Amino acid sequence: MARTPQSTALLISLSVLAFLQTSYAGGIAIYWGQNGIEGTLTETCNTGKYSYVNIAFLNKFGNGRTPEINLGGHCDPASNGCTSLSTDIRNCQNRGIKVMLSIGGGDGSYSLSSSKDAQKVANYLWNNFLGGQSSSRPLGDAVLDGIDFNIELGSTKYWDNLARALSGFSKRARKVYLTAAPQCAFPDRFLGAALNTGLFDYVWVQFYNNPPCQYTTGNTNKLLNSWNQWTSSINSRIFLGLPASSAAAGSGFIPANVLTSQILPVIKRSPKYGGVMLWSYYDDQSGYTSTIKSSV
Repeated sequence: MARTPQSTALLISLSVLAFLQTSYAGGIAIYWGQNGIEGTLTETCNTGKYSYVNIAFLNKFGNGRTPEINLGGHCDPASNGCTSLSTDIRNCQNRGIKVMLSIGGGDGSYSLSSSKDAQKVANYLWNNFLGGQSSSRPLGDAVLDGIDFNIELGSTKYWDNLARALSGFSKRARKVYLTAAPQCAFPDRFLGAALNTGLFDYVWVQFYNNPPCQYTTGNTNKLLNSWNQWTSSINSRIFLGLPASSAAAGSGFIPANVLTSQILPVIKRSPKYGGVMLWSYYDDQSGYTSTIKSSV
């Protein structure tokens, strides 16, 4: 049957609506592994709240260091006690959740000394956490979805080389996702060059513990101005990085009513909007995460 102009217009309208719904729908990302009272990885994923989980942190690597992972008391990697997390990781992935290994963090010893060192670290990550092969995989035989760059210490050099090296492992059958958690002050001094490669899929910008670009009581301007700078400068899905409670970070917590009525409606207009990243030391009891989930 031939389409009438009216039916064609309706089809176009429905297509545009579907595009808008897809473009502006967001998810919630969270860091897991830095406090023993936050629950297990399986419990975290089974809440149904999260689309992305960063296992944190591999906080010792590079420049000749023997890599070490620190999961905040959840398990002891020194005795291969974290290999059982493979079951948890697969459970999360079976729920459609992408699980990344976060490297770096605010407490550790890490840096890259050269482009060759960056390639060496990339090879280690591929063989021990991604699709490669190693006899001593710290998290067992589960294959993580990618690597998260949470770089806050050490040298500012060669992170772009590491991103390129990791991206080189992506295949049609299995993509290596790259994510990053820069500070909201633009450009991030550690990750600026890496983000300019255009290789990062998701960027959760830390809008907390950063007074020049975070929310302060009654004032959303600094945050929104910073958000606009990030979305106009970086070709990735951008997430609003926040503490999940007022106790989870020094400053920058946004009350739920302000977040859902004054901030999310504005930032969701951007086609680069990805959702919200929550930094949490424990499962909040106030319903904050559930409120955000219903709004992203």
